[in-house]
Amino acid sequence: MKLGIITHAAHKIKDKHLYAYEPYVREMNLWTKNASKIRVVAPFLKDDVVEIESAYSDSVQLKKIPAFNTLTIKNKLKAVVKVPYIIASIFKTFFWAEHIHIRCPGNVGLLACIVQIFFPNKQKTIKYAGNWDPNSKQPFSYRLQKRILSNTFFTRNSKVLVYGEWENQTKNIIPFFTASYSSSEVSINDTKYLENTIKVLYVGTLSENKRPLLTVESVHQLIKEGNNIQLNMYGDGPEYTKIEKYIDENNLHKYIFLHGNRSKEVIKKAYLEAHFLIFISRSEGWPKVVAEAMFWGCLPIVSKVSCVPYMIHKDQRGTLVNDTIDAIVKAFNEYLDNPQFYNESVTRAKDWSQQFTLDKLALEISHFFKD
Repeated sequence: MKLGIITHAAHKIKDKHLYAYEPYVREMNLWTKNASKIRVVAPFLKDDVVEIESAYSDSVQLKKIPAFNTLTIKNKLKAVVKVPYIIASIFKTFFWAEHIHIRCPGNVGLLACIVQIFFPNKQKTIKYAGNWDPNSKQPFSYRLQKRILSNTFFTRNSKVLVYGEWENQTKNIIPFFTASYSSSEVSINDTKYLENTIKVLYVGTLSENKRPLLTVESVHQLIKEGNNIQLNMYGDGPEYTKIEKYIDENNLHKYIFLHGNRSKEVIKKAYLEAHFLIFISRSEGWPKVVAEAMFWGCLPIVSKVSCVPYMIHKDQRGTLVNDTIDAIVKAFNEYLDNPQFYNESVTRAKDWSQQFTLDKLALEISHFFKD
């Protein structure tokens, strides 16, 4: 089986091995194990490999394409030159491959969505890793990709994998999931008691879209109310300096710690030790940090976005809140006032999340190559 993968994920080469963002590679290794030959069409960077990136486990041929965006007039002009080459590379891979796997949403994914229209008989899987909520406000390019993929005339012989279960979908739209841990890692970890220091976690890019400063401000308010709380933040991004400044100005060095990007094992240990995850993001697909936190008994207090309501299930496996400090503090205090409900919620969260293991994901992916 010759597998062609079209993705916007940036790739790097080190010691003849191909690297990309670790959660993406972790899943792609499950796809590539079903193929004898693999070609990836993706942007290539000459930057050094960083801690949150890992290598493909199989031999992969990289078809390098330039990264592009259309955010400025200058970049739009550059895209006019780059896009024809990218489209040609995608076409060649479609002709070469027996199975095509497209990663959406993204600029490269949009081009692949258009190209796939000309290959109605080619076997295809399309992973829409963004927010599939039909009622959400999204950029035009994302909405265009969703319209193409939902149209069974333009998108044929394709299975479109989306996060969450949504009403009134076409027959090629399939609810799907992702995973971070294997079934061998499933364990009954010790009960976390809401006493002594309450540990809160933030994991993810420190970008304005994910509202990390709101997490910091909410924890600050809880501290001012007399709670013994420690916030550990893992990730990096443009909001790092702003958060660092807030910590300095409010003398919070004893309570809030910025750890930057860390390995999967370090994050796993943090989940195991933490009581709560606060994650008030504006846009997600399958929010892996929420699923991972639940897997290790770290209860999420999260925003109502994408498939998160499906994951939390009527506040039975965590709490959905709006993006205000008062709402977050209220949710937090309700658990502190009712430790039994906290522990019941943690158990429900673990039981649900631990269904979605890498083993189950590998099995589900293998089915797409047998049809």
